[in-house]
Amino acid sequence: MSAPAPFVADALLATATALALVGLTLLGRVVVGPTTPDRVVAVNVVGTTAVVVIALAGAALGEPGFLDVALVYALLNFLLSVGLSKFTIERGGVL
Repeated sequence: MSAPAPFVADALLATATALALVGLTLLGRVVVGPTTPDRVVAVNVVGTTAVVVIALAGAALGEPGFLDVALVYALLNFLLSVGLSKFTIERGGVL
């Protein structure tokens, strides 16, 4: 996989940076979140945003290995979401 044209790589990196900033702002919702379901959804969104940022960085840099890392991280994010949901249901909705 070769590196894309410079303007395409810059656009991909700019998009990845913007998404990373959105993910960082969502960390506030994870900490403050008024309810436990809000926190679980925020953790899932942060994880999904991280997967997209890794994939965009891999595409921008022309590194196919980043896509493998993004896929593994997506699977771990899914398992974390299912585990958190199961844990909160068993505890009566309180984390």
